[in-house]
Amino acid sequence: MREIVFDTETTGLDPRSGDRLVEIGCIEMVNRVPTGSVFHCYFNPERDMPAEAEAVHGLSITFLSDKPKFAEKTGEFLDFIGDSPLVAHNAGFDFGFMNNELEMCGLEPVSRDRMIDTVAIARRKHPGAKLSLDALCSRYGIDRSHRTKHGALLDAELLAQLYVELMGGRQIGLELAADVAARAEAVAMQETVMVSGSVTRTFRSPRPHAASAEELARHDAFMAGFSEPIWSR
Repeated sequence: MREIVFDTETTGLDPRSGDRLVEIGCIEMVNRVPTGSVFHCYFNPERDMPAEAEAVHGLSITFLSDKPKFAEKTGEFLDFIGDSPLVAHNAGFDFGFMNNELEMCGLEPVSRDRMIDTVAIARRKHPGAKLSLDALCSRYGIDRSHRTKHGALLDAELLAQLYVELMGGRQIGLELAADVAARAEAVAMQETVMVSGSVTRTFRSPRPHAASAEELARHDAFMAGFSEPIWSR
């Protein structure tokens, strides 16, 4: 099962008012284990950077001025996410900015049917609790000591750990793909065999299960040691 955990940084809170996406970080997970494959990019927003936004993520317009525009990276980005489910924290926010950028490029938005919102998952598991990424990392003991400012790739890495915990814990990801494939192959070999394009069942020879004469004698000797057993009444 392939999923993409991602996060964005922006110039503000509302793409409809002209705010733009300035950073995106994506992490590939298979069976909820990070594969090491990532997509990370900064973007030139072609506008100013409000001081309050820069205070959150530390990205100045000077730093971003020589970075590619989103339109220059759309193909690479869409190839990376493919048709996989997309996991984000307060996912509606990230989807809003991502789809606004795609629509500005004349491309179809990503369907929200693919959206997995970890805030919604956390709200169901912990009603009334604080649901920020920081608060949930503290709840699950996820180290974020190296996080001094928001950053899309760093936050996606923390979110990937949190997502696994929210979905049941680290044990979910302990099945290696090779083990899964080997078990599937073994089951398939036991159940069916292909013969001239048709499928036939394969049955094992029954294993001997009757007790031997020696075993029966030992059993009789053991039972003789009981005094007036109830099954003899």
